Amino acid sequence: MNLFGRNSFHRRTQPSAAPVATAAPAGTGTAVLPDPGLAGLTGEWLIDPAHSRIGFSVRHAMVTTVRGAFAEYESRLYFDGRDPVRSRADIVLYTASVDTGVEQRDAHVVGRQFLDAAAYPRMTFTSTSVDLAGTDVYRMTGDLTIKNTTRPVDLELTYIGHVTDAFGDERVGFDGTTTINRTDWGLTYDARLAQGGTMVSEKVRLQFDIAAIRVT
Repeated sequence: MNLFGRNSFHRRTQPSAAPVATAAPAGTGTAVLPDPGLAGLTGEWLIDPAHSRIGFSVRHAMVTTVRGAFAEYESRLYFDGRDPVRSRADIVLYTASVDTGVEQRDAHVVGRQFLDAAAYPRMTFTSTSVDLAGTDVYRMTGDLTIKNTTRPVDLELTYIGHVTDAFGDERVGFDGTTTINRTDWGLTYDARLAQGGTMVSEKVRLQFDIAAIRVT
């Protein structure tokens, strides 16, 4: 596996074909089978950070949504188009790299009341299983570790498409999301509003907008 670098590439230049559902043989108990056309995508892929975003969104003061992203991360991905169950992902996010667009807020998020980046410089996601949930949807279960607390999460990944760009690089796109309760990982900041409710929602939506380039 190769650690994913931070090189910049051009966006894809042609549309990609959507996968086609394949009916499961009678008696298999499976709604869909992997699209045979994706078999050629089996291999290791490098995240292109110039066209990817690993971020989060959370309700603030009950009426607005704050969005942020991690500017620094390392990842290892393996996609098996023949047998999605064999696919896997390992992601390391550097907590001090949070960017919400406001320096004062960034300092609060990486401080002791939230991520405590000085004591816990990394948060990680390691997949444990992958299932084909639909014609272009995969359900990836994995262990999310924040502040040395590890809990399972289910990440829903939607296959966007694949293409060969003008430089001859093969690209593939996936969008993923999951929602967690931050208090389950020890992020227990609980400032209250005068009208009732929390200043920062306990529910946090994690977002993975991935553009990857084949490395093997």
